[in-house]
Amino acid sequence: MNRVMTLMIAGFAAAALASGCSSAVMNQGGDTKCSDFSAADEKTQNENITKMLTDEGKNEPSNIELTGTRAAVEAYCQTVGSPDSPIKEAPHL
Repeated sequence: MNRVMTLMIAGFAAAALASGCSSAVMNQGGDTKCSDFSAADEKTQNENITKMLTDEGKNEPSNIELTGTRAAVEAYCQTVGSPDSPIKEAPHL
Protein backbone atom coordinates (compact mmCIF):
# COMPACT_ATOMS: atom_id res chain seq x y z
CA MET A 1 0.00 0.00 0.00
CA ASN A 2 2.85 2.39 0.82
CA ARG A 3 4.49 1.81 -2.56
CA VAL A 4 1.23 2.53 -4.44
CA MET A 5 0.69 5.74 -2.46
CA THR A 6 4.27 6.86 -3.16
CA LEU A 7 3.84 6.22 -6.89
CA MET A 8 0.56 8.14 -6.93
CA ILE A 9 2.09 11.14 -5.17
CA ALA A 10 5.08 11.09 -7.52
CA GLY A 11 2.70 10.96 -10.50
CA PHE A 12 0.68 13.90 -9.24
CA ALA A 13 3.85 15.88 -8.57
CA ALA A 14 5.13 15.21 -12.09
CA ALA A 15 1.78 16.21 -13.58
CA ALA A 16 1.74 19.42 -11.56
CA LEU A 17 5.25 20.32 -12.70
CA ALA A 18 4.44 19.56 -16.33
CA SER A 19 1.26 21.61 -16.30
CA GLY A 20 3.02 24.48 -14.55
CA CYS A 21 5.72 24.61 -17.20
CA SER A 22 3.31 24.43 -20.10
CA SER A 23 1.13 27.25 -18.79
CA ALA A 24 4.11 29.60 -18.94
CA VAL A 25 4.35 29.18 -22.72
CA MET A 26 0.63 29.07 -23.35
CA ASN A 27 -0.70 31.13 -26.26
CA GLN A 28 -2.38 34.18 -24.72
CA GLY A 29 -3.75 35.55 -27.99
CA GLY A 30 -4.75 39.19 -27.64
CA ASP A 31 -3.58 39.31 -24.03
CA THR A 32 0.01 38.79 -25.14
CA LYS A 33 2.13 41.75 -24.04
CA CYS A 34 3.98 43.78 -26.65
CA SER A 35 7.31 42.85 -25.08
CA ASP A 36 6.54 39.13 -25.40
CA PHE A 37 5.17 39.55 -28.93
CA SER A 38 8.22 41.50 -30.12
CA ALA A 39 10.62 38.92 -28.66
CA ALA A 40 8.78 35.97 -30.26
CA ASP A 41 9.60 34.38 -33.59
CA GLU A 42 7.26 34.82 -36.57
CA LYS A 43 5.54 31.45 -36.04
CA THR A 44 4.67 32.30 -32.43
CA GLN A 45 3.52 35.79 -33.45
CA ASN A 46 1.21 34.25 -36.08
CA GLU A 47 -0.18 31.80 -33.51
CA ASN A 48 -0.91 34.67 -31.09
CA ILE A 49 -2.61 36.72 -33.82
CA THR A 50 -4.66 33.75 -35.01
CA LYS A 51 -5.88 33.09 -31.46
CA MET A 52 -6.62 36.80 -30.94
CA LEU A 53 -8.72 36.96 -34.11
CA THR A 54 -10.57 33.70 -33.49
CA ASP A 55 -11.25 34.78 -29.88
CA GLU A 56 -12.88 37.89 -31.38
CA GLY A 57 -15.26 35.61 -33.28
CA LYS A 58 -13.54 35.80 -36.65
CA ASN A 59 -12.72 32.82 -38.84
CA GLU A 60 -9.21 31.48 -39.26
CA PRO A 61 -7.34 34.43 -40.84
CA SER A 62 -6.04 34.26 -44.39
CA ASN A 63 -2.32 34.76 -45.00
CA ILE A 64 -2.83 38.37 -46.07
CA GLU A 65 -4.93 39.15 -42.98
CA LEU A 66 -2.33 37.48 -40.77
CA THR A 67 0.50 39.45 -42.37
CA GLY A 68 -1.40 42.74 -42.18
CA THR A 69 -2.43 42.25 -38.57
CA ARG A 70 1.11 41.25 -37.58
CA ALA A 71 2.47 44.42 -39.24
CA ALA A 72 -0.15 46.54 -37.44
CA VAL A 73 0.66 44.96 -34.08
CA GLU A 74 4.41 45.40 -34.63
CA ALA A 75 3.91 49.07 -35.55
CA TYR A 76 1.66 49.61 -32.52
CA CYS A 77 4.13 47.98 -30.14
CA GLN A 78 7.04 50.01 -31.52
CA THR A 79 5.23 53.37 -31.38
CA VAL A 80 2.14 53.91 -29.23
CA GLY A 81 2.09 50.74 -27.15
CA SER A 82 4.15 50.15 -24.04
CA PRO A 83 5.97 46.87 -23.34
CA ASP A 84 3.06 45.86 -21.08
CA SER A 85 0.31 46.74 -23.59
CA PRO A 86 -1.75 43.76 -24.79
CA ILE A 87 -1.60 43.28 -28.54
CA LYS A 88 -5.40 43.31 -28.78
CA GLU A 89 -5.22 47.10 -28.28
CA ALA A 90 -3.48 47.46 -31.64
CA PRO A 91 -5.83 48.69 -34.39
CA HIS A 92 -6.71 45.80 -36.69
CA LEU A 93 -9.58 44.67 -38.90
